[in-house]
Amino acid sequence: MTFLELINDVLIRLRETQVSTNAETSYSTLIGKFVNDAKRQVEDAFSWNILGTDITITTVAATYQYALTGAGQKFQVQDAINSTANIGLTNISFVEMNRYQNFAITPAATIPSMYAFEGVNGSGDTKVTLYPRPDAVYSLRFSLTVPQATLAADGTSVLVPDVLVAQNAYARALAERGEDGGINSSEAYQLYRTMLSDYIALEGTRYPENQEFVAI
Repeated sequence: MTFLELINDVLIRLRETQVSTNAETSYSTLIGKFVNDAKRQVEDAFSWNILGTDITITTVAATYQYALTGAGQKFQVQDAINSTANIGLTNISFVEMNRYQNFAITPAATIPSMYAFEGVNGSGDTKVTLYPRPDAVYSLRFSLTVPQATLAADGTSVLVPDVLVAQNAYARALAERGEDGGINSSEAYQLYRTMLSDYIALEGTRYPENQEFVAI
């Protein structure tokens, strides 16, 4: 469903008049806020395949810090590889990276095999620091789960399951509105949680990594 369709879906459930644009009334604007809040909660609940994206960094010799352009700050890392050297990249702590970069008289310069996240750039994208420092051009591919941008245009389609977003937004609208003789907000939210669990279980069956439990 599109942003506008989601708003109207919630309005119908509330027995309210549908709108032709998301900001047509103050109430449709409020429902739009609930839709975006619901979208974020659904996105946070699972590493949805549809939110997967690859961001490639092309290194320059001696430059060891880069921004993951377009990733923002709220993402999950599924994998990271050096596709030029055909090796995996290991995520290490900030403390380890800081010591690698500063304790050596001359930090190692060869094939990058480790990375750590360190701050953000002016655009709000997370920066990644590499070690060893690149000694040549390498292609580093980060496979991420990145949330969709906040819905604003009427015709923008939501990426995560739309029925979950609609049900969550409806529960939020009921909580704000109070009881009106229909389903109450607690019942609506419990229904959303059941639906969410079912969707996650279904999607999880397609990915073996989501079915493994590792002792730590």
